[in-house]
Amino acid sequence: MPTTKKNHLKILFSILLLSAFFSCDSKKTEQSAPHKNPYEITFISVSDIGGNLGNYRIIKATKDSVFAEKGMTANQSHKAWSAAMNSDIWKKLVSTIHVTDLDHIKSSPSQQSVDGTDETFQIRTPKKSHIYVNAYADTLHYKQLQQLKEQLDKILPKEYK
Repeated sequence: MPTTKKNHLKILFSILLLSAFFSCDSKKTEQSAPHKNPYEITFISVSDIGGNLGNYRIIKATKDSVFAEKGMTANQSHKAWSAAMNSDIWKKLVSTIHVTDLDHIKSSPSQQSVDGTDETFQIRTPKKSHIYVNAYADTLHYKQLQQLKEQLDKILPKEYK
């Protein structure tokens, strides 16, 4: 057999061997990966941003930590705070949210263009990220977001409320 045919066979065999190796490896990692609950809340963010002076307050929470910052762009002030999240507090916080009902909440137009303040909620699950702007106008479905905001305020130091 000519040398070129042997080289082609070696290359073909190598490609087949590598593809078989990688396909077996990917099946192994898929099987070992834990199945996440698609309704488990993994991240919460609430922010109030806008106004004549450029005020902002942003709160971010996960099951491990909570972070808050606030300030004003007009005078370039900025304060930040963070702390570890207690698992009991996280459970109480997410208990106010019914993930299956989140798709019914309606956002409203931004108010920042007329020097208003926008209230934004972001709630993430492994399946979806839910984002709402000025949902307080949806009086029928806003109640759980209002309860979430109240629970977050209980966690924060007084100067971030």
